[in-house]
Amino acid sequence: MTRGPTIVRVAPGAEKGIKCCCCRCCECLNLGYLTSQNGLIKLAEAMLGGLCQSLLVKYGMSEASSMEGAFHSFLTTASACLLTTSLLITCYVLSNNTQQLIRQSIFECLFNAVACFLYLSASSYMCAMVNIFLYPKYALVSMYSAYPAMTAVYYIGVVLGILHGVDAYISYRYHKGYR
Repeated sequence: MTRGPTIVRVAPGAEKGIKCCCCRCCECLNLGYLTSQNGLIKLAEAMLGGLCQSLLVKYGMSEASSMEGAFHSFLTTASACLLTTSLLITCYVLSNNTQQLIRQSIFECLFNAVACFLYLSASSYMCAMVNIFLYPKYALVSMYSAYPAMTAVYYIGVVLGILHGVDAYISYRYHKGYR
């Protein structure tokens, strides 16, 4: 069975480029994407993922060995998802056609579903290890900053898991044609 041609839908009235005083510059850019629902979700995923990654590197590196594999698991999840989300944002801003083609494909559905699972599982693992290994140090040592930072990381990870889950659902509906 052969598949028919792929139809690329271009959003009508999408703002292209940067508005200067009397004209538009850089019309090759699809900056309207960044203010759309999908764009705002992607930006939130990228910002929260970057926040998690920076907290992990700044406060968790010294305690990585005491948290067993939770630190490395979460750092790998945050790095992989942040990289992919950043690449998707870049592609979508540079080309409206790319945005329409990738959103119609199964890639974004699967990526977001996997990211949802990875963030939720890494957060639950991190929660257990932080409360088992870092909380006793926090209770004993004054100004121990690793515990609050790693606690923030797994809370943000849960939010990211939910956000990727919502994005997976929206992507699935788009893939199936239910706008």
